[in-house]
Amino acid sequence: MDTARRGNYESGSDYVLEYGELRFTFNERDFGERVEQAAAKLGFVAGPLGDDEREDLVNLAVNGEVTEPHSELGRHINDCWSDLHGPSERSLVHWIRRLVFRGAWLDQRVLEGELQLVFDEKSHSFGYAQPDRDFELIELSPEPSWRRVAYRP
Repeated sequence: MDTARRGNYESGSDYVLEYGELRFTFNERDFGERVEQAAAKLGFVAGPLGDDEREDLVNLAVNGEVTEPHSELGRHINDCWSDLHGPSERSLVHWIRRLVFRGAWLDQRVLEGELQLVFDEKSHSFGYAQPDRDFELIELSPEPSWRRVAYRP
């Protein structure tokens, strides 16, 4: 069986996520944008965040908590902590990290030609297709929603 060694995603060296043999490194802006996008996908935030809000969200993703909030979002996270924290597979932190990692993994697969970004006519959304499998769309696992405790400024 022919196996290719997959490359690691790299946009800088400010933040590192590792899983198994994969090591993804991010610059500050890339990581912050990915964390914000992940939180939006989970329904926890809506719309663009301010710098202080993004800083609190990045602190949550990196440290697993916001010890010194810089914004109302940070205070909201602490106020709702019992709803956001739990076993790893159920915590907001876990899912933010998971979506950041998944996005970088998908981006790297596109860069390496293993996947191609395509528009899905059925769902009217973008997806990832496998060129070596007759452009079959890959199915991403669904993520939970945190809309009931979402931050609403």
